[in-house]
Amino acid sequence: MTNVIDGNALADQVFDGVADAVEEFQAEGVTPGLATVIMGEDPASQTYVNMKHKDCEQVGVNGIHVEVDGDASQAELLDTVADLNEREDVHAILVQTPLPDHVDEREVMSAIDPVKDADGFHPENVGRLVAGEARFKPCTPHGVQRMLAHAGVDMEGKDAVVVGRSNIVGKPLANLLLQKAEGGNATVTVCHSRTEDLAAKTRAADVVIAAAGVPEMITGEMLAEDAVVIDVGINRIDADNEKGYELVGDVEFESAEEKASVISPAPGGVGPMTRAMLQYNTVKATRLQTGIDATLP
Repeated sequence: MTNVIDGNALADQVFDGVADAVEEFQAEGVTPGLATVIMGEDPASQTYVNMKHKDCEQVGVNGIHVEVDGDASQAELLDTVADLNEREDVHAILVQTPLPDHVDEREVMSAIDPVKDADGFHPENVGRLVAGEARFKPCTPHGVQRMLAHAGVDMEGKDAVVVGRSNIVGKPLANLLLQKAEGGNATVTVCHSRTEDLAAKTRAADVVIAAAGVPEMITGEMLAEDAVVIDVGINRIDADNEKGYELVGDVEFESAEEKASVISPAPGGVGPMTRAMLQYNTVKATRLQTGIDATLP
């Protein structure tokens, strides 16, 4: 019988641990603070930020939201980040992407204090991760690692295929799975839009992680028997319902479930864990800045 990972239930466990850590900080007179910055009025970004602040309320983190006009200059956004870097009540900063076309995303991420970098995207934190000395693991890759561990998947010696090479998921996840550390020691192949015969690569893998942003691109025919399948994708496709659309992952769930020993659904899998690991990074950042040895979940 296929083990379908319940991302919501696992995320709730992490949220409970974060809430306990927040209480430990508050006993010492500190409330962890997460600042979110959004530039412009992208509806999806607004939805994501609202969800993050609901999570803050759930665990007791002080959610601080800053909006910058979409037509403002890059300098104004950088000034906003600089102000948050200096605020003692802000322990973690997240700048919601995508940013307007006239803004250099790399420059903005580089402006965040690396010790307050909730996403783990600052070049210093990326370098530390690649070197095997991660300060903050990016939220989605860390969530995937937690899901694999929760499902009892020992990655040591496994052949893993990561489909997707983004800086947010594919690249950092491949690095984490490679490392000589708990949750790592796998042999990792990274596939992408220029990969020839993708199905041959995925059929040879013990673990397939789909993070390409292409609806239902991985089917059961592309998997080995008893493969472990993690679906990172969330895609909107047209549907004959009230909304006019439905959300699907990068994996065709029904056919993949027939082959897989472990699988995560989408939605309801990686998404909740990404949000949970953001709260984890917030309390970890608070511990690093305050020296208060609160227990991390």
